[in-house]
Amino acid sequence: MAISAQDVKQLKEMTNCGMMDCKRALEEANGDVDAAVKYLREKGLAKAAKKSGRIAAEGLVYAKIDEAKKIGALVEVNSETDFAAKSDRFIEFVDMVAQTVIDNDVADVEALLAVKMSGTDETVQDVLTERIATISENIKIRRFARLEGNLFSYIHNGGGSIIGSIIKIDCDDANDEVVKQCAKDLLLQITASAPQFVSQADVPGSVIEDEKEVQMALVMKENESAAKPKPQNVLEKIVEGRMKKFAEEICLMDQSYIKDPDTTVAKYIAGLGKGIKIDTFVRFEKGEGLQKKEENFADEVASMIG
Repeated sequence: MAISAQDVKQLKEMTNCGMMDCKRALEEANGDVDAAVKYLREKGLAKAAKKSGRIAAEGLVYAKIDEAKKIGALVEVNSETDFAAKSDRFIEFVDMVAQTVIDNDVADVEALLAVKMSGTDETVQDVLTERIATISENIKIRRFARLEGNLFSYIHNGGGSIIGSIIKIDCDDANDEVVKQCAKDLLLQITASAPQFVSQADVPGSVIEDEKEVQMALVMKENESAAKPKPQNVLEKIVEGRMKKFAEEICLMDQSYIKDPDTTVAKYIAGLGKGIKIDTFVRFEKGEGLQKKEENFADEVASMIG
C-alpha cells in the first residue's frame, strides 16, 4: 500500500527516528502506525533515537594509516561515558569509521554517514544506529580528517585527556630513521603545544589583523591608566612585540622546540639535513568545545523512578 508523507511525519514525531526508517517501518507494517512503532522498537531504532538527545562528550580520538595506500585518517567519535568508550564494541566501531574514511574521500560527516561502512554491506548510519542500541548510549561521529602522503600519527591518552595528531611530511626518504624520529618529535610538539598553523605564511590575514586590533586596544587601555603615558610609536612597538609572541604560539615552525627550548622547530628540522618539510598536520582533542551534561544525582534518581 502507498505510504503518505503525513503518516511518515506522524511516526517520526512519535519515535524521533529517521524519515527513511519510519517509511520502511510503515511499509513493513502495511501502514499500521502502532505496528510500525513496535517494528522500530524491535529493531532497536526507537531506542537509539530516544538516546540521540543525550550529550556525548566522552569517546575516542583515533588515528589509522594505510601504509600501502599512503592514506591516513584521524577521527573523533563521542560517547556519553568513558566506560562505553573503553568497550570493545565502541573501539571496533571507531576503527571501522577510520577505515571507511580512508576508503572513501568524502567531504563531511553527513556524507560519511551515507556511504557503506568498510567491511560491511550497511551504511555508516545503519551501523551507528545499531551500536547506539546495543551499547545503550548516544554515539556521535563528530569529525574526521583524511590525509594522503608520507604520514605519521600519535595518540596521547593520559589524565582523562585523549589528544590525537597526524602529520604529512615531504622528505627525501620517509623510511629513514632520522625522519621517523623527527616525525615523532613533531607529533609530540603538536600534541603538547597545540599550534594552529605550520608557518606564518599559512596564517590568514584576517587572523593577524584581528589580533592586532585586540592587542592595540589592550595597549591603549593600559596606556590610559599609566602614570607616564607612552607615545603612539612606542605603543606600536609593544604591539609588534606581542604579535611576534602570538606568531610563536600559533605557528609550529616558530615555536620553541620542546626538547631544546633554546632553538625553534624550524631550526631543529633544518639541522637534520634530510629535506624534511612539514606539509600539514591535524590535531584533535577529545571533547574540546563540547559541554558535558551535569546532573544532580538526586534529581537523576528521581527522574528514573518518577
